[in-house]
Amino acid sequence: MSVLKKRNVTFDSNITNQSTLKSVKNVLKESIKSKKSSPQANWLSAALYIAFFIVFLMFSIFVVDYLHELNDSDTIALQTDEFSRLFLKLPCSSDYGNSFKKCLPKKCGRGVTDILFEKKDITQMLNIAKKGMELGGSSGGATILDLHSGALSHKDKFINIYTVNSNIFNKSHFLIYTKIKEAIRLMIAKEFEIDEKHLYLTKPTFFSRLNNVPPQTKHDEYWHPHIDRITYESFYYTSLLYLSNYNDDFTGGRFFFVDKHSNKTIEPRFGRVSFFTSGSENKHYVERVENGTRFALTVSFTCDKKYSILDPGV
Repeated sequence: MSVLKKRNVTFDSNITNQSTLKSVKNVLKESIKSKKSSPQANWLSAALYIAFFIVFLMFSIFVVDYLHELNDSDTIALQTDEFSRLFLKLPCSSDYGNSFKKCLPKKCGRGVTDILFEKKDITQMLNIAKKGMELGGSSGGATILDLHSGALSHKDKFINIYTVNSNIFNKSHFLIYTKIKEAIRLMIAKEFEIDEKHLYLTKPTFFSRLNNVPPQTKHDEYWHPHIDRITYESFYYTSLLYLSNYNDDFTGGRFFFVDKHSNKTIEPRFGRVSFFTSGSENKHYVERVENGTRFALTVSFTCDKKYSILDPGV
């Protein structure tokens, strides 16, 4: 298992540069005061100005390069990393209200795990997505399959996959899907220290297939920053199970958290689960896919039982 090598550093270049410039000016003033107004003194003063200017310029370049390096180091989970558990704690937003106290997060944040499932189970999930999407497919770059409602992207609209083929999935498909969902639900309850009896699956929960085909409808424009709790009233916790590998199966398509000072990135990895509280502390978006095909499963959870949904096939 890899360890997180990135650093969380706050570096204010404006303050540093102003402080350095002030120090340079003070030194120069003292130097000028101590010298007589002679040609030699004037030459020495000019030389000192030039020397300090060069030092200041080099320091400024160093600061810019350092900050640029930090900006490039915002990937919190590389595709090549393997995490048993990675969690970044954040202050909770006020988006959750005061109801459902047994389900409200005791802490907020975002996490990643790469060891929750065996490869064979993830492969079955990918096969379910591919099997269902063979009966449809968006004319834009985003195809959605919801096993609960039967909604499937088809050209520029949605159809009901169970109307097209009521026997497309069998009991074994629904069993593995439910097994995966339940493992994620229990993991989220444990991570956020809530009573799992009060945590319910909610909609939309769906498979997605993304590629670089130009969008044809608003449903194809998946890259806009948003907050799940605001977009979907039912959401309290969001999770994603990745069914393909960044760089191997597709490029682009990374997951970005939009933070105050810089974005934080998660690179999809086959079998990786990314999970987070659904409020304003975790505003996010998916980068547009450049090449290849990106598969994932979004699994969402609510604290409000009226928004709960049954497992598919029930």
